Amino acid sequence: MCYEISAPIVVSMTTGISTASPAPGRPAPGPGPESSPAPAPSPAVSGHRLDWRVRFAVLSLIWGFSFLLIKVGTEGYAPFQVTLGRLVFGTVVLAAAMAVRRERLPRGARTWGHLAVAGLLVNALPFSLFAYAELTISSTLAGICNATSPLWGMALSLVALSEDRPTRIKVAGLGLGFLGVLTVLGAWQGFSGLDTTGMALALLAALCYPIGWIYIRRTLAGSGESHLTLTGVQLLLATGQLAVVTPLFTSAPAAFPVLPLLAIAALGALGTGLAVLIQYGLVAEVGPTTAHMVTYFIPVVATAAGVALLGESLSWSTPVGAVVVLAGAALTQVRGGRGKERAGTSSASGPRSAHT
Repeated sequence: MCYEISAPIVVSMTTGISTASPAPGRPAPGPGPESSPAPAPSPAVSGHRLDWRVRFAVLSLIWGFSFLLIKVGTEGYAPFQVTLGRLVFGTVVLAAAMAVRRERLPRGARTWGHLAVAGLLVNALPFSLFAYAELTISSTLAGICNATSPLWGMALSLVALSEDRPTRIKVAGLGLGFLGVLTVLGAWQGFSGLDTTGMALALLAALCYPIGWIYIRRTLAGSGESHLTLTGVQLLLATGQLAVVTPLFTSAPAAFPVLPLLAIAALGALGTGLAVLIQYGLVAEVGPTTAHMVTYFIPVVATAAGVALLGESLSWSTPVGAVVVLAGAALTQVRGGRGKERAGTSSASGPRSAHT
């Protein structure tokens, strides 16, 4: 749930950061900026026997259930404690993967500084905002708010990334997507029955992701480090940030309820650790555009899980608005002419070097 952003940003990121060797024996697709060989499977994801569609479905389930796990976690622990535990378990998983691959830590202080900011924007802040939001809103609504990340990402990329020019279809997608948000909120009823603060926190959390990824692209692209190393250190630094903040705003739990603790462990180990490794494998195999379509399945899973397992209520405006949001997000990803051809090349052949 923490990396669902607009495909143009992801495509640019994947062409700039990773520096592993390309796969031998695979020809370049042709001249031009995307003419490098297709990526070699990462040791972290190579040797798998599962079809990419199965792993895509697993990733959708993991990230879709994350909102339910946050809800369960906040029933026994403070939001900052839920986020801290999530980051700890996620960091352990990625640290283990880094140890298996014998990854080296970045050396430059500047890289560590940028990763600290990235950890705040992409991990510590949005994770905490979602945890606080789910104190007053349902996990279903939180999952739908998360689906607005591609909309925020496209809106920001039109301003911050000069190569991503607006088109009528993209502008229409943005308008349609935010109309869907208003539908979910029941704007015609004056937002009655909804906690507007909780919804605002969830939408702000969704906005944090594309802001963080644009920052990463501008500061860390071409750093010479693998995605696994950058993400592992990013999570480590985010964990350190929460380790400092949490004791200042929360008191130690008087008890340690088991079910919320297990939910936090699953949220971190699966949703923040294993899911990242699965996602990188998918991007390397089928390209970023296809891999990040998982964004459109997350709110469906989150809604089903919240209604079926937590007994959350669901008015007609929620699923209708969610469909409109997803339709708008899909339109923002439509490319035409040369852009479509270039995107297809990127997706088919992968980024210039391998993902981790």
